[in-house]
Parts: sequence; structure tokens; C-alpha cells
Amino acid sequence: MHQLHHWLHRRLRPGRFARLDELLHTQSLGRQAVLQKQEKDLAEIVAYAARNTAYYADRFAPLPHQASLPFSALPILSKADIRGRLDDLLARDADRSQVKIGHTGGSTGQPLAFWYDDAKHELMRAGMCRSYMMSGWQLGEKILNFWGARQDTRIGGVFGAGWTDFIAAEKTIAAFEYTEQQMHEWATLVRAYRPVLLQGYASVLAEFARFVIDTRQVMPQTLRGVFSTAEVLGTWQRELIERAFGCKVFNQYGCREIPNIACECRHGRMHVFTDMVYLEALEDGAADAPGRLIVTSLTNRLMPFIRYDIGDSGRLLAGEANHCDCGSPFPLMEVGMCRHNDLIRTQSGKRIHPSYFNRLLAPLPQIKQYQCIQSAIDKLTLHIVVSPALPAEVADALRARIGRDIDAQMAVVINCVAEIPRSASGKHRYVISHCA
Repeated sequence: MHQLHHWLHRRLRPGRFARLDELLHTQSLGRQAVLQKQEKDLAEIVAYAARNTAYYADRFAPLPHQASLPFSALPILSKADIRGRLDDLLARDADRSQVKIGHTGGSTGQPLAFWYDDAKHELMRAGMCRSYMMSGWQLGEKILNFWGARQDTRIGGVFGAGWTDFIAAEKTIAAFEYTEQQMHEWATLVRAYRPVLLQGYASVLAEFARFVIDTRQVMPQTLRGVFSTAEVLGTWQRELIERAFGCKVFNQYGCREIPNIACECRHGRMHVFTDMVYLEALEDGAADAPGRLIVTSLTNRLMPFIRYDIGDSGRLLAGEANHCDCGSPFPLMEVGMCRHNDLIRTQSGKRIHPSYFNRLLAPLPQIKQYQCIQSAIDKLTLHIVVSPALPAEVADALRARIGRDIDAQMAVVINCVAEIPRSASGKHRYVISHCA
């Protein structure tokens, strides 16, 4: 049956599979050939960005002998740069009738907009398919997604919906909020659908895994892997998920603006997809501390990301540590505390995914950063860095909206602050719950 799904899917999405074939070809090359290709792609994307975007033309112009400078001498692209000059980052030759605006809150709590089009979306899905294949999954085999972002589960979202999902052999559960009764329904669906892969947010998968274990749910033997994404995957979560579903967990690393950065293989090693990105880890001087990750997209000419400070930490491996027995030519990395989310819990047993607050606050550009802390089952404190000041009626509307969406009994305090301190790991946790 999966061969039929694959045949239909190739005809529905020829562009997606053309890109997948290219990625698989690169993957078949040796390490040296892959790195030579990366070096060539890197030079080309830098030259393209300088010629075709107002932003990079301005940033590179003052640099002496820019063409001969080492790549590490080029300026770093910050999230503040993107917010301030979003239009200037769009390629001059882009067809504005075809481009769209995407949004991400990332792990910093700072809403960010970026340009994308159908070609970028199809390349992203091709890269996801390649990652799935690292588990032994074959094209056309069933995937069940547990997804915390509502916009991705609507028609036209990352996972589409309706008949296109049927052709792609995918189902998606909107796991933005859920109760124990809903997890009973999820378990029934998993048994009936008999997927080969599960995919979802680390926190959602761990919650469901705990439920599966506690209620002694029987999971189908078709399961070959569980792909964790969107958040930091803790060791305890990995162990819980593998025990519940009886298969290996594969950790993925990427973001909405630059997806498919790295993924684990069957040996549990995280491979960097050097045909899609160039990754740097800038040391901060602390002994044995993971570096600050700086990523360049090698494939995005619509909105080039050159030396983008993604806000995460990690380490690039070298020497003997940079080889894996799986045979992949892609080099290895270790991910630091990249993304860490908490679920908001209510007295009624509902769980709210942190992505809720990204969507709630994204339409308010005066909010520069936020952190939501649940100190008790019935109390939320929302710290916001805001400029200009937030009108009282807007704050009242936010409190009312949270009450309607989460829990009418929830007391919501909004504090305007000058700065939100980072955690000891150097990350900004934008939702913290003390009610786990």
C-alpha cells in the first residue's frame, strides 16, 4: 500500500520529490565531496545576497575587500536586524504576488516574521522526508503527527489536511491543548491507524508516553521510530517515549525560518545537513561550554540568512568524534539547551502548549519580549518588555482572552519590565510552569 501512496504523492508534489532526489544524491557522496559542495554553495549564497538584497548590499559595502575576507568576518544577522529591515531582506527579483509571511516565536519569546514561498515549503518537506528515512522509514509509509501549532494543521499549513494528507499517508492531531480523555482517543487512533512513525513536540510526546505507560495502553508493532522536534528533548523524555512506544527516538534540530539543520541517525548521532546549512559554534570563553550557534541557509535565495544568530547553543565535533558508523557523510554536532518549553496546566486538567502565547502576542509589535510564569495552578504572571507602553485596555483584553482560552478561574498578572533575565544555560525560557 505504501508504494501506491508514494506513487500518488510524487505526482501530487513533483517539486518536492525532485528536491528530495537531489538531497539523496548529495547524501550518497563522500565526506570530502559533501564539504566541497558546501564551500561552493556558501560562496554562491553570499555573492547572491550581496547582489540581490538591499540589506546585505548595505551591510557588506563597508567591508574592505569583501570577496577575499574570511566568512567569519562577515556581520552576524540578529533577530532585531530582521525585525527592523524585513522588506530589505527579500530578494529584489522575488515575485511579491507569490511570497508569504511566516511567523515564529522561537525559544526567545520574541515574535519574528520571515518571507517564504511554495518552493521553500516544498524543500522543507523534502528535507523532512530525508530525515525520516534515517529511521528506516520508506516513502509512502504512514506518519502520525502530534502538533502544538494550530496554524500548521489547517489547510495550507505544514501538514495540510484532508485528501492531500491521505495521499501523503499522514494524519495530524492538533495537540495544542488536551485532556486525559483526549489522550485515550489518541491511543485508540494510534492502534487503528497503525503508523510507522510518530512525530511531535517533545513535551507532547512525553506527556502522551506517560499516559500510555500509566494506563497500560498497547501500541502497534508497526512503529519504527518517534521523531521529536520543536523543543529540547530531555534524557528523561527520550527514555519515557522509547519505553511507551517500543522504538527509537530521533531528535531533530531546526526552526521555522531555517528548517532541517540536523537530525539523529539510528546510532543516536546528530548529523548536520551541510547541503542545506553552514553551521558555526562561537565559543564564549567558558571552559567546556557549548558555543553560540550561527547558521547560514545555503538554499534560501528568497530571503537569505547569512550568519544568523538562531539563539541556540551547541558544539560541532571534530577529529575521531566527527565520524559515525552509520555511513552518513554529514558531520556531527551536539545540541545544547536549544529550546525548552513548559506546558501550562489548569484545574480542569487541560494542558496548554507554549506556542499559544506566541500566537497571542505576535499581533502586538510593541511587545519586544515576554516570559509567562505559572506559579500556581490558578495564577499566571506575564512579564513583557514593551515599547511604547501597553494601553490599559489592551492589557485588559489580553487578560480576558487568556481567561476565555485557558481557564476563567486563572488570575493573570501583567508586568511591564525593562529586561527579562536569561537562565543559567544562557537561554530565555519563554514559558515556565511550576505546576508540572
